[in-house]
Amino acid sequence: MLARLAGRLALSKKGFDVKILKLKSISSVCDYFVIVSGDADVHVKAIASGIEDGMSNNGHYPAHREGLGKGNWVLLDYIDVVVHIFHEPTRRFYALERLWGDAAVEEMTDDVRAKTATPKTTAKTTVRKTAVKKTATTKKKK
Repeated sequence: MLARLAGRLALSKKGFDVKILKLKSISSVCDYFVIVSGDADVHVKAIASGIEDGMSNNGHYPAHREGLGKGNWVLLDYIDVVVHIFHEPTRRFYALERLWGDAAVEEMTDDVRAKTATPKTTAKTTVRKTAVKKTATTKKKK
C-alpha cells in the first residue's frame, strides 16, 4: 500500500509518531492521510525529501507539494494518499488526528510493526486506565 510505503520512508529518515488515517469510507478528499512529525524545520524538509525520493524510485510522483520553503508543515499530495510532515508544535496545533477523529488509525513504529485501532477503542482504553488509577490512589489513602 502506498501509504505504508510513505510511512516506512518517513521512519527511515527518523520521522516519528507516524500515523496512517484511513479516510476512504468517510471522505472523498483522498483514501489515506499519512501524518509524520519531525524535530525541526530542517528535519521536516529532510523527511519530505526522503519520502519524495523513495516514492519516485517506485514510480510515484506528487501531484502537488506545499510548505517546503518554511518547513513547519510539508504536504505531499499523491492523489489517493496525502502525506503531512509536521514540526511537532505545528502538528499539535492543527491536530489533524482529532479533526479526522472518525478515521481508523494505523500507527507505524521504527520496527515497522503496525497496530490498528479505531479512535473509539483507544478512547475507551484511556478511560479505563484513568478509572483504574483513581481506584488505586483511593485504596492507598485508606
